[in-house]
Amino acid sequence: MVEKARRGIPLGTTIKHIVDDLKHEAAYFSEHNSERTGYIFFDMKGSWQLRATAEPSFRAFSAKLTVRPAMNSKDLANA
Repeated sequence: MVEKARRGIPLGTTIKHIVDDLKHEAAYFSEHNSERTGYIFFDMKGSWQLRATAEPSFRAFSAKLTVRPAMNSKDLANA
């Protein structure tokens, strides 16, 4: 993350672009195991979207990503 900031691109601006492109339902930022962490909830239709979803974070931050499927109450009612 520091590398992008040094190039004159504000960290918050980079994160905002990535999160907005996901058309997120919610986004929370915290710390986990002494690392900057984001919990971003968005609608992913299938695993075929994974590369396009993850690639911007890899390129911008050399990020480590964990993707976990989740359902909202509407999805659960329709399951």
